[in-house]
Parts: sequence; structure tokens; C-alpha cells
Amino acid sequence: NEYKSYLRMAQYDLTNTLAEFMDLHLVFPLLEFLSTRNIYKTSSLMFSKYNLLLGTNMVDFTIDVYHQLHPDSEPPESLGTKRKEVVQQLNTLQEKSGEVIEMFKKSDVIEQMEKNRDGPQLWEYLSNKYHFERERLDDVFHYGKFMYDVGNYAIAGTNLDFYRNLAPADSKYYSSAQWGKLASEILQQNWEEGMEELERLKDNISSAVHLSYSEILVQRAWLIHWGLFVYFNHHQGRDQIIDVFLYQKPYLNAIQTMCPHILRYITTAVVISKRRRTDIKELIKILQQESYKDPITEFVVSLYVNFDFDEAHIKLKECKTVIENDFFIVGCLEEFTENARLIISEIFCRIHQRIEIDMLAENLNMEPEEAEKWVVNMIRLAHLDAKIDSKNGYVVMGGTQAPVYQKLIDKTKDLHLRASSVSQKIDKKLTLGI
Repeated sequence: NEYKSYLRMAQYDLTNTLAEFMDLHLVFPLLEFLSTRNIYKTSSLMFSKYNLLLGTNMVDFTIDVYHQLHPDSEPPESLGTKRKEVVQQLNTLQEKSGEVIEMFKKSDVIEQMEKNRDGPQLWEYLSNKYHFERERLDDVFHYGKFMYDVGNYAIAGTNLDFYRNLAPADSKYYSSAQWGKLASEILQQNWEEGMEELERLKDNISSAVHLSYSEILVQRAWLIHWGLFVYFNHHQGRDQIIDVFLYQKPYLNAIQTMCPHILRYITTAVVISKRRRTDIKELIKILQQESYKDPITEFVVSLYVNFDFDEAHIKLKECKTVIENDFFIVGCLEEFTENARLIISEIFCRIHQRIEIDMLAENLNMEPEEAEKWVVNMIRLAHLDAKIDSKNGYVVMGGTQAPVYQKLIDKTKDLHLRASSVSQKIDKKLTLGI
């Protein structure tokens, strides 16, 4: 059973898929998270981390991981050689860009950079006061990129930002500086700055006339994945996931063409956002068009397309496993469960006039006593026309007398829901031979 549980968790793990759209440095937090989940062997994760580190200049970190993998062995000579080369490269870059780095630290330069984002004006100020030459601008980029490669994201972000503010948009390293700046903010967990960088990148991708359609598609796919770090940590991020991924056609097209697994995160954002419940209709259209499935998307389909509460009950249990083992949405588990139960109850109450609390508790994965308290709270918050019959264990809908015409409307407006529910029950009985 434990082995089957591991297989089930690994089945829905998207780490390898997500990593294809990410910079190496952004994959490390995902591997660190997996090391706490008991899905894979520790040695396998350490080996994956070691292979990733070989693609960076974080040599000391690489040697530490090697020692953890091979405690009785000395690290390869190639790592020692690489370490010497990295130190030498650092000394060379510091020597070439030392004066520029010191210029960055001056209070008047910092002030000019903060209040003046216009490249030509900033360039004129630095050129006149500090005799800053355009040939030295590439040194700024190379130093920033090097600091990123060794894991010093704060210094990297500062230098890459400086380069980007001064360099023309068609410069050789302009695009790399933009992506490096975004990654630096993500890895420092600066979510406000990260959101700003995402918006700047979106604008630049949209206005990039030198890129082909396929190149723009790839860049949008990368932006979608890098954006997950920001969107699930920024206070407005969940709305952005819905607004950008679901309603902006260029990004929805990128998702449907290159990365349909992102539907997991769109669905999660819609479910946990009570104010955006009406967006489920649009989401359902997309889910029905795509072949990608996981318990989170299937939970929504089982309720809004199939009206199958038994299936929804099963999928809600599986959702817990998926969310607990997903780096981006693990913090949403409580909200998702609460809102998923609310969705089940709302649809259930629209279909049935009288509901057994025991049956509702089963569909909500709750104990009957807990379910009764939860329903009372739901009725109060949602202003539902319902009452609890605790003695007989029922929730009775329509506690107040309504006009005749209103009764007619109420009885017919959800007829298709009731018909679908009855049809599902009949199909199941026929299948079981009852």
C-alpha cells in the first residue's frame, strides 16, 4: 500500500515537465521541496541536484553535494579545476568592472536610477559626470550574469537592471538581462518586484518584432512557468493567473499548444477564488477541449459537466495528495478544500429539495457532526433559503413561502442539473446490474 501511494504521488508530480521551461537555478527550489515529500529516494534527488549544479558556477555547492553522494570519495579533479577558473574569472570581471561597480554605490547614481528609468537621460547623466563609456556597458552585463551563475542573486539583479536601463532594446544581451533580472527577484522572493518584472517582460514579448511566431510562443510558455513563482506568492497573483492564463488569448494559446499541464494551476486559482466563481464556465470550456487531466481538473469536470457527486468525492480525496506534493499550490490546500466543499454543497442544494446530512458529509469528506456545523455556516454566509432539521438529520431547502411564479421559475431553472443527476444514477445502476 505504501509503494502504491508513492506511485500515485509520483504519477501527478509535474517537476520534470515544469523544469523543461525553467532556468536551472529555478529548479533547485522544486528539488528542495521534493526532498521533504518522500516521493523519491533521497539519493535520486541528490543525484539530480548534482547534475543541475554542474551546469552552474556554484562549485562549492556542487562539491558539498558530491560529498553527500559519495562520503568516502574525493570530488573529481575537474571540479577543482573549475573552481580555480571561476575564481580567476571573478577576479578578471571585478577588475574590468570595478570602477563601474563603485559608481553604482554612489548615492547620486542610486537616486538617478530610482527616479529616472529613461535610458538616454540616465546615460547622459553618467556620461557627463562620470565619463561612462558605452563599451563598458557589456562588462556590466557579464559581471551580473556571472554573479547570477555563482548564486549571488542580489548583486546579479542590480547589475542586470543597470544594464537593461541603459542598453537599447535591440542590444545583444537585452533579453537575457530581462530574464536574469526576473529570475533574480524570484530567487530572492521579492514578489512585488517580481510582479513588475513579469509585466515588463509581457510588454516586451508582445512588442518584439524581431522574433518569429514560434519564438514568441516559446517565450510566453517560459513566462507562464516563471510566473507561477510570483503569482502563487503575490497577494494579487491568483487573479492574475485567471486574467492572464484564461482570458488573454496569446497566453491561453501558448498553454494549449505547449503546456496544457498549466490547467492544474488555472483550475486551482479558480476554485480558491470565491469572487471568481463565475469563471468556472469559461474554465470548463477549456477543460473539455484538452486531453490533459489530473484529480484537480477532474474534480471540476465531475461536478460541472457530469454532475457525478460520487466521482467528485473520490477526486476531492485525490486532490489532497496532488496539492500536498505540488511546490506551487501546497499552501493552497486548506483554501482549496474549503471552497471545493462549498462548490459541492451549492450544486447539491440546487438539485435536491431535502438532503441527508450523512450523505452530504460523505461527499464532503467530513464527519456528520462537522458537516452539520459547516452547513449551518454555509447557509449563513451564502444567505441560502434553507434550514437544518437536526432531529431527523436533514437540510431542508426553501424554508420560506415564495410566490407561485417564483416557485415555477425555481423548479424549472435547474431542471437540467436534476436530469443529469438522475441520468448518472440510472447509468451506474445499469452498469452494476442493479
